[in-house]
Amino acid sequence: MKKIGVLTRDCAGINAAIRAVVRTAAFHNIEVLGIIKGYDGLIDRDLIELDRHSVSGILNRGGTILKTARAKRFLTAEGQTQAVKTIAENDLDGLIVIGGNGSLTGAHILATEYQVPMIGVPATIDNDINGVKMSIGADSAVNVAIEALDKIRDTATSLERVFVVEVMGRDCGYIALQVALAGGCEEVLIPEKETDMESICADIVEGSSQGKISWIVIVAEGSTKGSEVADTIVKETGLETRLSVLGYIQRGGVPTAFDRLLAARLGSFAVEILKDGQTDMCVGYTDKKLITIPLEQAIQPKKIDYERDYRLIKILT
Repeated sequence: MKKIGVLTRDCAGINAAIRAVVRTAAFHNIEVLGIIKGYDGLIDRDLIELDRHSVSGILNRGGTILKTARAKRFLTAEGQTQAVKTIAENDLDGLIVIGGNGSLTGAHILATEYQVPMIGVPATIDNDINGVKMSIGADSAVNVAIEALDKIRDTATSLERVFVVEVMGRDCGYIALQVALAGGCEEVLIPEKETDMESICADIVEGSSQGKISWIVIVAEGSTKGSEVADTIVKETGLETRLSVLGYIQRGGVPTAFDRLLAARLGSFAVEILKDGQTDMCVGYTDKKLITIPLEQAIQPKKIDYERDYRLIKILT
């Protein structure tokens, strides 16, 4: 293997993974081309050379130096054919894709339908890659949300209000659960659990009657709209309620030590197994071991065991 490509999505820790890929490849005398703006860049032939020097100083930077985009063109046969042509024109012996479900689905398509050697590295704040315990970026996103939540709690306590805080999590309630538990929140709404606003409002009314002065309700964006939750609480309890949507701040920022370590291990491992001839696989790290799982499995919906954490949240509040 002489030359490989790397493309990414964006979240904290991606740059650390790029660095690991490039420097491990250099150790094995393998050239690396970075693909700008993900699959769009592969279609548009937008590639740059990456070496040890070009990835210097990026370990602690959020986002991705390779930029990213949602490549709708890649969903077409014409787009995929052009992407494969770019791979051939640049003599790439394989690709490493660092990203979430959509990015890894693209990798699976190239591996199975076009026989391009592909390895996926899980990187998504939702932590929704099936079979993978932790994805790069998830820990950083939780820490960013917790930092914001701590500030919101100060205001909630001072003004004696109910706050509804909406966090990311379209199909997976991982961030919401972690934030609710670590932040000492009273309630959490996640896509995996049916929302019972009647019970939530009853708890708030009961707590208020006993002298409780503030509440924080965490809402994963995929469960229901935070604005609807806030409106319902006002209507059913009569208590002053405010909504705070954390939004894209969860995707950026300096990666935590955990995400840097995970990125280093997974990025390097991806190069090693690609070099050894493996393809259509996703790498992971669990129980202090590096593992591989088929991309076909990795892109399936992930079921999280929310019941234990949800019960603990209710006990502690």
